[in-house]
Amino acid sequence: MEKSVQYGAWQAVNNCLRLKQNEKMVMITDLETQLIADAIYHEAASVSSIKHPVFIMEKFGKRPEDGSDPIKFPEEIAKDLADADVSFYCAKGKKGELQTFRKPMLAVIEANKKLRHGHMPGMNEELMLTGMCADYAEIQKVSKKVYDVVHNARQIRVTTPAGTDLTAYFSPERKWQICDGLILPGHWSNLPDGEVFSCVSVANEGKVIVDGTLGDFFCGKYGDMAQYPLSLEIKNGRVRPSGCGNKELLKEFEAYIAQDKNANRLAEFAIGTNVGLDHLVGNLLQDEKFPGVHIAFGDGYGNKTGCRWKSEAHVDCVMRNCDVFVDGKKIMESSKFLI
Repeated sequence: MEKSVQYGAWQAVNNCLRLKQNEKMVMITDLETQLIADAIYHEAASVSSIKHPVFIMEKFGKRPEDGSDPIKFPEEIAKDLADADVSFYCAKGKKGELQTFRKPMLAVIEANKKLRHGHMPGMNEELMLTGMCADYAEIQKVSKKVYDVVHNARQIRVTTPAGTDLTAYFSPERKWQICDGLILPGHWSNLPDGEVFSCVSVANEGKVIVDGTLGDFFCGKYGDMAQYPLSLEIKNGRVRPSGCGNKELLKEFEAYIAQDKNANRLAEFAIGTNVGLDHLVGNLLQDEKFPGVHIAFGDGYGNKTGCRWKSEAHVDCVMRNCDVFVDGKKIMESSKFLI
């Protein structure tokens, strides 16, 4: 298999979203990512020759780094998504746009029960050549094996050489989701894909050292966290930062998890299953799919997991070299599967 941006685009359209003839695709992108969006559009146009709407975010306002407020999700895009069959969001994640743009967009997407959506915040050429060129048939096999082990789990413990030691608890009402590159009608998933995730219950305890990647706008700003790991203490399911070599990052993280009453709440717990990846790249979109564990604070994706709380926040935290124990059974050692 020759790895190329165009092959990654072909996989997105044909293996993941499975666009069909005469189906409508909506593309939402920005100027920084437009070349990748163009590659995806080219593949879509070769399958379905109808006119596919393309929206470039900068046409709706300046981005936050220009000193402006985050762009609000436009009604014009919502109207086209309402009757689309397939859609892509392929753009850089900017500070504040999770709340003002991406969350309202995903609400519209979830309301269209026939829509299959590929979510690609922070997509770049490196990810197209690696995660999007992975063997998705193999990812689907691994994801199914992981799901079979974890979907009835009551507790999962993760430890790392850096000092992470977290025990997460799960209740029967929580649902586990497989994200393996096959996106079905009425669903959306991040691309590149490859994870199995749920939402924790209460009383989770432990210490987490974020030495991989930090989510939302943090990864675009700070990249690989190995040079300044973020230390977190978790008690009764709530997080308290306890140190970081980058004081600006620590200050921004503390503000992030204080934006509402559930922003500091441990929510998502996920195991990456993209076995086509061999290293972290400092980009959350892909690094959360790397074999290992990531957790997230804030919103617990209630529509997918059965989580009963909501939050404007959702910040993922990727750890390196994970050992994972499911109800006492070791299923991963140093981020390599034992199952």
